[in-house]
Amino acid sequence: MKHNTFDKLLCQLAFEFNCMAEDFRKTENVLTVSAFNENSRAYSDKPYFFHMATTGRNAVITADEHLHPFLKEFISGRTGHWLFEIPNLLPLEKELNRFGHTLSQTHHMFLPKQEVLPQLDVPVKWFYEEEIHQFYGDNRFPNAICESFNPRRPDRIVVCAYDGDNIMGMAGCSEDAPRWQQIGIDVMPEYRSRGIGAYLVTLLKNKITKQGDIPFYGTSVSNYHSWNIAINCGFHPAWVEIGSREKTD
Repeated sequence: MKHNTFDKLLCQLAFEFNCMAEDFRKTENVLTVSAFNENSRAYSDKPYFFHMATTGRNAVITADEHLHPFLKEFISGRTGHWLFEIPNLLPLEKELNRFGHTLSQTHHMFLPKQEVLPQLDVPVKWFYEEEIHQFYGDNRFPNAICESFNPRRPDRIVVCAYDGDNIMGMAGCSEDAPRWQQIGIDVMPEYRSRGIGAYLVTLLKNKITKQGDIPFYGTSVSNYHSWNIAINCGFHPAWVEIGSREKTD
């Protein structure tokens, strides 16, 4: 992971967690009052009710003030990265339930560490901006692109691998914050285990980097197929985050 890229990550997280970039380098945990920032990744237009992240040292939490009495005790004297483990998340979930919220998925996030050259030679086609709209509504691509056009986090680039006229896989990126491009990948079942996913993600990662933007990648803790794609494409684990959402039941 390039040091400059990691510094940029800390600045981006500082926008989102209403704190200073250096707060993520501390050993003690940090708690802030949640506030909306226009520079945040565009997943919501409201302040977080609860959101927690670690870059491997402490935990930084931003939350509604109603949660602060509990959270001050929750983080006191504890090693930050252990707060993401189930024994600690269970009492946190109980507290969130009191306010009609529940924990969301834990996201394991990756930044580019090194350049990797594509390992295949498969025909591809590139699509940009409005050219991507033709794929909306196609349920083959739930990860590579958004469900529909989202002006707050628009899909910017798509690359598809082809077997004749058949799409073998698609990698796409959405601009979730200014110059921050999140990569997603979908490979058709009949073409999996052939290296198509890593090939497309590598192509897209390299293109994003060359245009001066920052590619990043996220997956769940147990999706090791996705982890391996990220690592084989030159990504490296950089941070973990978890938040809350309103309960719907």
